[in-house]
Amino acid sequence: MPDYSLQGKVALVTGAARGIGFATASALAARGASVVIADLDQVASERAAAQIHDTRAFGIAADVVDRGAMQRVVATTVERFGGLDVVVANAGIAGRLATFRATPTETFERVLDVDLMGVYRTVDAALPQIVARRGHVVVISSVYAFLNGIGELPYAMAKAAVEQFGRALRVELQLHGASASVAYFGFIDTEMVHRALDQDEIASRMIESFPKPLRKRVSPAVAGEAIVQGIEKRAPRIIRPRRWAAMSALRGILNPLGDARMERDLLAQGILRDLDARAGEDQPTTA
Repeated sequence: MPDYSLQGKVALVTGAARGIGFATASALAARGASVVIADLDQVASERAAAQIHDTRAFGIAADVVDRGAMQRVVATTVERFGGLDVVVANAGIAGRLATFRATPTETFERVLDVDLMGVYRTVDAALPQIVARRGHVVVISSVYAFLNGIGELPYAMAKAAVEQFGRALRVELQLHGASASVAYFGFIDTEMVHRALDQDEIASRMIESFPKPLRKRVSPAVAGEAIVQGIEKRAPRIIRPRRWAAMSALRGILNPLGDARMERDLLAQGILRDLDARAGEDQPTTA
């Protein structure tokens, strides 16, 4: 028996029309929860909900950067299902790899707005319900919360800030009998990863420079199941692939060593030179 049974609970998952969000919503519904699928596209949201359950899943369009939209999503959830117990702030984007100097201001700020402020606005809208019902919050960080963010600086900045948000929120919610988890994922086999990394020759070279064990990918289904198991345990941290847990625990030692190595490493500096040359090029974001 899980510490926190999801049977009969109501959950909201953002960015849930596909990828990790869809897998999480599916796993929640399989545990007996009613699930609201929030994503940018109404048709995609409704299609995802229909695939999950005919009565206990509902799709709605919303942009997480829009505070009013997220407030309406929560209000709709409460009206339809009677309350809200769990929120998974999953929606996120990534920019094309480039150095800070080569990244357009608009791209940099858009990534921060979605990946950081979007998480904040989602949780902010849901929190009164979570507190009232002694529920649970999941915020999606990344292994980039503790890796050097070269090439993906706005993404890494957002994920590091989300980690701090989730950690503090967990302690603060203890007062109210509610809880929070921070989820850290390495490379998940999602469309965002395919577009941002696999279809970018420089990004592929960067990933190839990682130690082979850290390049392992897991499926969205594995990530979604991990999130749901974390909710059931009210776990403080959710990390997949699990091998990244050691990197997280040892970051105080490994980070300075890794940073110093990259400053001297010819391969890393060559990749950065190519990324720096992207100044002036189109820098689309990928969801």
